[in-house]
Amino acid sequence: MSTATPTTAGAPRNRLPPPPLPAADARWAILLDVDGTLLDFADDPRAVRPDAALLELLHALHRRLDGALALVSGRTLTDLDRLFAASHWAAVGLHGLQLRHADGSCREIAVAPAQQARMRDVAHTLAARFDGVQLEDKHVAVALHCRRVPAQLPALREAAAAAMAQLPGYQLQPGNLVLEFSPADMDKGRAVLELLQRAPFNGRWPVYLGDDLTDEHAFARINAQGGLSVRIGAREPSLAASTLPGPAAAEAWLTGVLDALGAPTHARFPEGEPARQP
Repeated sequence: MSTATPTTAGAPRNRLPPPPLPAADARWAILLDVDGTLLDFADDPRAVRPDAALLELLHALHRRLDGALALVSGRTLTDLDRLFAASHWAAVGLHGLQLRHADGSCREIAVAPAQQARMRDVAHTLAARFDGVQLEDKHVAVALHCRRVPAQLPALREAAAAAMAQLPGYQLQPGNLVLEFSPADMDKGRAVLELLQRAPFNGRWPVYLGDDLTDEHAFARINAQGGLSVRIGAREPSLAASTLPGPAAAEAWLTGVLDALGAPTHARFPEGEPARQP
């Protein structure tokens, strides 16, 4: 069975500090997970919408960073574009299976139709077997959400793991009250590294915000690049070097980043302003 959880053994368990703010002339590249990082979780992922203030902030940051801001998500690129009006942004969809560079060029990892059909049959069978489990069909991948019935997660995980023997070429990706069948050999970390090798991200200090197990791959890559990894929430263990308590705090910090880079705002930090990064 293939799973997609990075090793976090040895990750620091002490209280993590908040992330710093940039100096006015800093050259940052910011990469952002979506659900659980920018947006609060909902029972139905399709019901989530960013508010106008968050959209305005992200578009202002994208302009200020000369395009070096990307969304990195388990959602499809189509869904990200619909939510954030970001079709001209660099972005990663389906945990790295889809990638769009800032110049508009795209790549997508293909899966044999027979493998994809077998995976979807298995996922639909599991969703029907466990009452309250919600299926999110992404075509090349399928997520099974237990947010409405968290008590179902252990039994669902066991059944899904047993089904992996029928699914060569796929991996079982655990997340926050969700299990996802996704093609093997790709993750957010690898996709982030692809973005960082191309303009406008190359030559900048990489900063990644994420909340879930799927973001640990990206934390590992960002740490190896000497960048800043920021865990959203309190999940342990984690490879992240700093933390913010939730999406509201992440939005406030990003507002502070925009302010520090020379685009004045009026964000307030309830716990005091973070230190500034040279």
